[in-house]
Amino acid sequence: MPRTHHVIVGASIAGVSAAVAMRENGFDGSITLVDAQRQLPYERPALSKEADPEKAVRPILPDGHYAGHDIDLVLGARVRRLDDDRHRVVLDGGDDLPADRVLLTTGAFCRRLGVPGEGLADVHSLRTADDARRVFTSLERGGPLVVVGGGFIGLEAAAVARTMGIEVTVVEAGHLPLHGPLGPSVARLMTRLHQEHGVHVLTGQGVRRFRGSGSVEEVVLTDGRRLPAAAVIVGIGVAADDRIAQEVGVTCENGVVVDLHGRTDHPWLWSAGDVASHIHPAVGSRARIEHWDVAMRHGAAVGASMAGTPTVNTAVPYFWSDQYGKSLQMFGRAGPQDRVVLREGVTPERFLAFWLREDRAVAVAGLDEGKAVRAARALVESGAPVLADVLADPSTDLRALSRGAARQTLPLRA
Repeated sequence: MPRTHHVIVGASIAGVSAAVAMRENGFDGSITLVDAQRQLPYERPALSKEADPEKAVRPILPDGHYAGHDIDLVLGARVRRLDDDRHRVVLDGGDDLPADRVLLTTGAFCRRLGVPGEGLADVHSLRTADDARRVFTSLERGGPLVVVGGGFIGLEAAAVARTMGIEVTVVEAGHLPLHGPLGPSVARLMTRLHQEHGVHVLTGQGVRRFRGSGSVEEVVLTDGRRLPAAAVIVGIGVAADDRIAQEVGVTCENGVVVDLHGRTDHPWLWSAGDVASHIHPAVGSRARIEHWDVAMRHGAAVGASMAGTPTVNTAVPYFWSDQYGKSLQMFGRAGPQDRVVLREGVTPERFLAFWLREDRAVAVAGLDEGKAVRAARALVESGAPVLADVLADPSTDLRALSRGAARQTLPLRA
């Protein structure tokens, strides 16, 4: 009898984590990991954080680890489609792979502006290792650099460029960079951090077009202003790479819709990571959570479930962002209606913030406050009530407060 065969489409952190989890949970069938890129699966977070392209491309696992776990890598092969009738994964070259189950971990792709001149040389997106190499090549020639979009990718790239001495302008369509994920108070602090490092920040502006002869030379804004540019990085968000799923009729709504264990509404298709729309227990609503740590944990949970050990990722969402040698870390997911509490003594160089919903901490974030953020994690995980003035007081022992929360005996007052 042939071995059961699981095919994983997409060598992302979710895909690799799923493959390893399958083995760790006793799956003894065949595992094939397919990806269009030719190099060993690598971590994505460093691509926008490092000024050295060689340091930015970090393998997720050593090469020998895959063979050691009997995981076959098929790299440099793009998946053309899924043959639903024959349960086969069809590759671009015409070859196909039999698949008893398919896991889609295809991640996301960068959104485009759709304006004239977007195809000029030195107008970059930043998602893959090849993207990062092209960006670094441009930056080595010098600036100015225009970053379109004040999200984490754009601001991390802006920080790298400033450390290289390059003039940087960030163009943000909204009120403030990072306003969506962090809210106005914390977003204002992060904006000031960049301004203090010499970044020009223009808000409430979009891009009308890019101009240049072969390579970009200037960016024309919606108000008519023209910014000189030797390079541009467009970071206006990503969209789920769910084409393959849609073509076979899998339900997709801002990503591949899956249940708590990663199953789609096609019994042989599963999905995990950035491409998957799932209800995270700590969030309570269906969403795609585009964070490396979440993708790793979700992939591992889905891989375990596919191996016969039903597993749900219940860990509170976590992310980090490195800028100017400082680390912004956050546990939990904040909403626009949540109350933001800043611990006294905040500066753009160092701060600690909490998000409260009905007197319960739903998120905590800090810049260069790693110990405090980790200490407050239990507050978010427990959902225990806490007063804002307790959190704002710098004398409050967060570790003790969190221990109380973990025991569900959290005091309301210091």
